[in-house]
Amino acid sequence: MQIAKQETCLRCDALFECKVDAIEQCQCRSVALSTETIRFLERTKYGCLCATCLTHYQDLTNEAQTTTFPTDRESLIENTHYYIENGYVVFTELYHFLRGYCCKNGCRHCVYGFNKIPQL
Repeated sequence: MQIAKQETCLRCDALFECKVDAIEQCQCRSVALSTETIRFLERTKYGCLCATCLTHYQDLTNEAQTTTFPTDRESLIENTHYYIENGYVVFTELYHFLRGYCCKNGCRHCVYGFNKIPQL
């Protein structure tokens, strides 16, 4: 007997069906993840994610392979590594991904899942 349970994606809060006893039929299996993406996801706070979020992380991994982490201020590229909002520098998901670790400061675009701050 297959057990399917309703789960909430820990990244986007979408509902999805998890088929823990029939993983080959689970929605997560519809996304081809690279070894790099799987390694990244193992370092996050996330457990089960919906197929949309898994695809997002695979796309982010692909994008990260075409750019490098900025090693100094002059290497930062606006709208790639950061953007300006109300006079403040806000680092992008790609920046956090390229950095390779989480500072656990509740960053808005934390890719590791440690920023789950309710949006107002």
